[in-house]
Amino acid sequence: MFNLRIAAASVNQTPMDWSGNRRRLISAIEEARVAGARILCLPELAVTGYGCEDMFFSVGVQQAALEGLSSLLPHTRGMAVAVGLPLFYESSLYNAEALMVDGELAGIVCKQFMASDGIHYEPRWFRQWPAGVVGQMELDGRLVPVGDLLFDIGGVRIGFEICRDAWISERPGGRLARRGADIILNPSGSHFAFGKQATRERLVLEGSRAFGVTFVYCNLLGNESGRSIYDGGVLMASGGKMVARGRLFSYSDIELTVADFDIHRNRLARGQAFDARTRVERAGESLQFLPMDWQDAGPSLVDNVSDPEPWEIGQHSKFEEFSRAVPLALFDYLRKSRAQGFVVSLSGGADSSAVAVLVNLMIQRALKEMSPAEFVDRLGSFPRLKAALESLDTEDPIEVAKTFTGALLACVYQPTRNSSDTTRNAAKTVANAVGADYFEWDVDAQNQGYIDLVSKAVNRELEWETDDIALQNIQARTRGPGVWLLANLRGAILLATSNRSEAAAGYATMDGDTCGGLSPIAGIDKQFIRKWLRWLETVGSEDLQPVPELAVITAQEPTAELRPNEEHQTDEADLMPYPVLDAIERAAIRDKQLPADVYAVIQAQYPEVEATQVGRWVVRFFELWCRNQWKRERYAPSFHVDDESLDPKSWCRFPILNSGFAEELAELKEQLGI
Repeated sequence: MFNLRIAAASVNQTPMDWSGNRRRLISAIEEARVAGARILCLPELAVTGYGCEDMFFSVGVQQAALEGLSSLLPHTRGMAVAVGLPLFYESSLYNAEALMVDGELAGIVCKQFMASDGIHYEPRWFRQWPAGVVGQMELDGRLVPVGDLLFDIGGVRIGFEICRDAWISERPGGRLARRGADIILNPSGSHFAFGKQATRERLVLEGSRAFGVTFVYCNLLGNESGRSIYDGGVLMASGGKMVARGRLFSYSDIELTVADFDIHRNRLARGQAFDARTRVERAGESLQFLPMDWQDAGPSLVDNVSDPEPWEIGQHSKFEEFSRAVPLALFDYLRKSRAQGFVVSLSGGADSSAVAVLVNLMIQRALKEMSPAEFVDRLGSFPRLKAALESLDTEDPIEVAKTFTGALLACVYQPTRNSSDTTRNAAKTVANAVGADYFEWDVDAQNQGYIDLVSKAVNRELEWETDDIALQNIQARTRGPGVWLLANLRGAILLATSNRSEAAAGYATMDGDTCGGLSPIAGIDKQFIRKWLRWLETVGSEDLQPVPELAVITAQEPTAELRPNEEHQTDEADLMPYPVLDAIERAAIRDKQLPADVYAVIQAQYPEVEATQVGRWVVRFFELWCRNQWKRERYAPSFHVDDESLDPKSWCRFPILNSGFAEELAELKEQLGI
């Protein structure tokens, strides 16, 4: 038996934060050293940050990455440390992982498969490295190997699958195993999506089993650059068995996971999988030998962390993930933007209430991992937050969180003559339940002033019978200036409250309910929001108490409250049932099906509904979708939480000017006689 202690660290980086990124990487190295680890894996592009976008093309950024790498070398004495960076080599840019060994740069491995689907645009910046090819470049006065490398470090062989390399059918790991790899490191920048960690676990377990290796996956952590959320969650496996897991959704800058692995046992397993001839296949052209005096770590350090947390596999796991991912993203967005809190225009409905609750969850979760003083320091110690800290006279976690919520979150209810006592009571109840600073001001006079102004200009009275949409929209827009003013006064981020279902149908007023610098729930559908609020009300997250006050929200039918009260306006009457809308969106946008095929899918899902009604819903969706792409282009940045996003800047590109599927919809109408 020969146990080698290996560490992997999830790190919360910021694009082009050279000193901060370097400090966190050095801290991770030192933490691993203190833990007795001899090998440390750090995430993909951790030197620069994954989200540098087109700044990867900057010669200055490329040079700063190399300088950052050089600055890490002295800290790797007695260890092997892998870290990611962009590398410009022979007229092309590569997504690379450098291996530093005992203070020297051993070589740089380049990613072979680019992430090009969904939120990823790696081929825009990086070139794919061909398998089996090795080159060399001069760095700091010495020649360094570059490319498809396998390292022999003191008799222990280390190879790499960089993020997407592990997700394709012909994984590089198979070739590495045939060439004798003992350890495969998978440094990643893998964005969060619902249920994705389970897929990662399968890849890690299968890699360790099929290749007969110790397989180590590490990921970035937190909201690095705006839209993407990285959940961390180190995974370490050997022989098809999970040995260690790192925490998901940590608020720490560094989340280190350490485990011991029996290298000899892996070799026995690999020997049974590959014969001697294939094990040495192509080894000569890419094997890099470096000395290292490894020490036996002794009895296994970690042997009891192979099971996921209960919330990860429970029946409410999707709700739990949402309750952790978005609050973490809000926390990082707030501190990295150097803002002094959030403002929400609280309508008394589901969406704005969900946004307010998410801010409170952010505070509760952060305070589970740090003291109130640390919390204030992490967010910048601005006056309102420091005053809240000084005012604390209790250690009750809920009351402490409410105190900080009052300092960080302002909610404003802005009624017109069309608003109801129901929504007024609901808004105040939710704001009080989370501890927000609550304001209420009536904007009916301002709204009527705009109506009178335009009526006089066009020489006629505006009427609901003829001017319905315009009169609805001006109410929503009238609420914008005041809440923007409050956000500016507080140095805060105004949070928009539209959801993905509304984005799909364009059921939102630009410069009205879409006002804001950040749109936290624009990536999730209305049905999920409603179910999630009901869950928070009655069950609550595993480690937090329910919020029974949300009953004032869940008891309501969604309504914009923009028409006169006697019309009893509801969202679903204006559009269609939200479950139907979401099903059509998935078929039409996610699955890229045309109207006739979407109709067939929805009719099969809702056989109890009259065919012509299904057809009307499908036609209405396509008409609304096609005419409202310009709205989606103008939405404030949103968080990516699943693989059905409508964000045109990171996922779903659609032409602003388009045919409107006129021919396809005409055929469907003729077929159904509508």
